[in-house]
Amino acid sequence: MEKLIKDNQKLLNRLHVVLDALIIVFSYGVSWLIRFKSGFFVQDVGVLPAKTYFSALFLIIPGYLLLYSIFQLYMPRRVKSYRKELMDIIRANGIGFMIFILVLYFIKQEHFSRQMLCIFFFINISLEFASRYLIRTILWKMRKQGLNQI
Repeated sequence: MEKLIKDNQKLLNRLHVVLDALIIVFSYGVSWLIRFKSGFFVQDVGVLPAKTYFSALFLIIPGYLLLYSIFQLYMPRRVKSYRKELMDIIRANGIGFMIFILVLYFIKQEHFSRQMLCIFFFINISLEFASRYLIRTILWKMRKQGLNQI
């Protein structure tokens, strides 16, 4: 029985990592659209091509997933409060944001939109927390019905 519980928790964690990666990509894409295609912002001269922005995802996705793991966002939710989880999401995203800005500084990439990164920061935090809240609610309802008792 204990092995079954551990196997299901491993599967749930793997699915959660995939969901987080998808949320990061979605948040980043929406941020790019808001910044460059929505008309809310003045278009600057010397805007980098979309390919440049989206190639950064090859570093952002593993970096953020590593930060989420470091901040223990993949441990069972039954033992973590919503407030603690939100604070860990904010911390992980804040450190990811600062590291990315630092990398841009060191490679002297001054034309990468900081506005887009700020939009990404807020959208990603919101969607990550919302997804965790939704998953926790679904699992709670399943347990209440006698399912997912492992």
